[in-house]
Amino acid sequence: MMAAVDDLGGIDLLVNNAAIFPRVDFLEMTQDDWDGLMGINLRGVFLCTQAACKRMVAAGKGGAVINLSSGAAFRGSPRGVHYVTGKAGIVGFTRAVSQEMAGKGIRCNAIAPGLTDTAQPRYGLTELEIAEAFDNLPLSGVIEPSDIAEAAAFLASDHARKITGQTLHVNAGSYFW
Repeated sequence: MMAAVDDLGGIDLLVNNAAIFPRVDFLEMTQDDWDGLMGINLRGVFLCTQAACKRMVAAGKGGAVINLSSGAAFRGSPRGVHYVTGKAGIVGFTRAVSQEMAGKGIRCNAIAPGLTDTAQPRYGLTELEIAEAFDNLPLSGVIEPSDIAEAAAFLASDHARKITGQTLHVNAGSYFW
C-alpha cells in the first residue's frame, strides 16, 4: 500500500473490502479456522487503517476510511460464528477509530451489505434460494455490487462530511439476509 501511496502522491481514502467466509460448523471450528479468518477480516482492517491514517495525519488534509462489515454482524449466520464476530468487530473498530481520528479530519464509517449478488452467497446457497431471498426483500430485487459501491462513493464524498462512526446498511430493508 505504501508504494501506491507514494507513487500517487498521498492518500485521502481507504476502503477496506478484503474478507473471507469459509463456512464452518461452530462445534467443528478450529483455532486455525478462527485465527485465519480474523487475520484477514479484522487484523487486515486494523493494519491498513492504521497505515492509511498515519499518512493522512502526516499530510494534514484529513480523509475517509470505509470499512466493509456485513448484515451478518447484526443478525448472525449459520456456520459463520467467526465471520459474524469479525464483522461485528469491524463495527466497533469503526466507531472507536472515528472518535480518535475526527479531530484530525478523518472520517471512519462502515457499510453493512445484505445479501448481494456476488460469488460469496453461492458458497452456501442454491440459485433458487438466492432468487427467493431477493424476491422476499422489502425492496424486492437483486442487490448488486454497484449498490454497495454507490454507498461507498457517498461516504467518501463531501456529501458525507459530517458523518463518522456510522454503519450504513445496504440491505433493501431486510436484516434477515
